[in-house]
Amino acid sequence: MGVAASVFVVDDDPSVRKSLTRLIESAGYIVEAFASARDFLKAATAGRPCCLVLDVRMPGMTGLDLQRTLAQAVHRIPIVFVTGQGDIPMTVTAMKAGAVDFLTKPFAARDLLDAVQRAVEKDTRNLGTEARSRSLHARVKTLTPRERQVFALVVTGMLNKQIAAQLNVVEKTVKVHRARVMDKMRAGSFAELVRLADAAGVIVAQT
Repeated sequence: MGVAASVFVVDDDPSVRKSLTRLIESAGYIVEAFASARDFLKAATAGRPCCLVLDVRMPGMTGLDLQRTLAQAVHRIPIVFVTGQGDIPMTVTAMKAGAVDFLTKPFAARDLLDAVQRAVEKDTRNLGTEARSRSLHARVKTLTPRERQVFALVVTGMLNKQIAAQLNVVEKTVKVHRARVMDKMRAGSFAELVRLADAAGVIVAQT
């Protein structure tokens, strides 16, 4: 598995927390258990792929309340719900909001571990996507204002001479800026530059 992933267990029943912790740790995960959703929000930190095993019905902030709160975060932790009193509307609400799975107690240990694995794999993918996005936007920030203009116009398919006319510069200047954009964006081809522009949300600059 490489670096061990973290699994956060949130359940107000001490015996359930203990049994879930032992089961999940047996699969090689690092487990942190919390008695309430608010305790989790106050203390939980993760510098590695993670997921949340969450009881639905808890005093105060319920599992669904916590799911809604976490949905506002920049990084959304994948959630596996567990409950002893589930119903169809509750399940639908949780799954529509992005839950990985919704297990009703008693459930098989294998079912929980499979759900945790899927959740951790989802978080690993999400973290990779977020890292690539940060890297891409950092590259865009290295561009000068003029390079950004050229970048935005190049990816529309305009020729160098057309860009030069629009920006009121000589074509040689556009070629220089275009080469710098390709270099700074680490694009090996025009097609890749277009893909990067789309991912970065680059729009045509106003001149």
